[in-house]
Amino acid sequence: MKKFALLGLAGYIAPRHLKAIKDTGNELVAALDKFDSVGVMDSYFPDADFFTEYERFDRHIAKIKRESDDSLDYISICTPNYLHDSHIRMALRSGVNAICEKPLVLNPWNVEALKDIEKETGKRVFTILQLRLHPAIIELKKKIDSSEKDKVFDVDLTYITSRGSWYYASWKGEDDKSGGIASNIGIHFFDMLMWIFGGVEENIVYQRSHDRASGYLKLKKARVKWFLSINSEVLPEQYKEQRTYRSITVDGEEVEFSGGFTDLHTHSYKHILEGDGFGLDDALPSIELAYEIRNKELTKPDKNSHKFISKEQRKHPFKK
Repeated sequence: MKKFALLGLAGYIAPRHLKAIKDTGNELVAALDKFDSVGVMDSYFPDADFFTEYERFDRHIAKIKRESDDSLDYISICTPNYLHDSHIRMALRSGVNAICEKPLVLNPWNVEALKDIEKETGKRVFTILQLRLHPAIIELKKKIDSSEKDKVFDVDLTYITSRGSWYYASWKGEDDKSGGIASNIGIHFFDMLMWIFGGVEENIVYQRSHDRASGYLKLKKARVKWFLSINSEVLPEQYKEQRTYRSITVDGEEVEFSGGFTDLHTHSYKHILEGDGFGLDDALPSIELAYEIRNKELTKPDKNSHKFISKEQRKHPFKK
């Protein structure tokens, strides 16, 4: 049995980590969040210590390590994106492996610094790239890997996940804290696409605003038109009620992967515990791409732009 601590317990994604820790037969001994609406703990680890102040949590972790050097194995990090780098460093400096939600960090140079700290401490950083473990995505990768060497596929990625006005009032609505749309909701798709189709050869960004982003990627084995948004107004009519639309087509054929997400965090933890988790080198390409998308000069929509770019956007491409 491994012992875990967790940062960011009150957040949306934390219950998946709690479930993964429990389902893999391990124990949560301490958790932190500045918000105290964390009754979810009672369903998983009611005896775990809980803190609302980082300083007290940090002192508690030091106490645990002082009492027994082997008493804490992992710190799971579910905090806001801009805090990931700091919290990963805290875990490593405490002599504990880190498991961090995506995006692992917001800037590529943070990854290089974390590699140095891994070497200094002898501990590892792992991230959650759960789409690589989805059965339908694994099958797609096998299909692409077995295709003709020079074959280049036409891929269309559309992901719309509606968010209310709370989103813009939270840290997620601030690009310097969330990384913007590309990092906050798109980075695991970018990782998946590069994992399947190879590295980036060309990157064009047509659209980038507070509620959407769109562009074109030329990968080694794919031409990708992509569109991401949190605005329900751009949803196809038949999806307005469910408020989410996710679609990936490869050469016009839909890749069905709407199901199968329930236990992917648990599978991710199993891989990590078996010594086969995704580390810094795995996460770096998508971090580099998201950073470039966030900072790249916009291009006027053309034949390679996604069909969801509105007529108004095509007339006035640089209008927010």
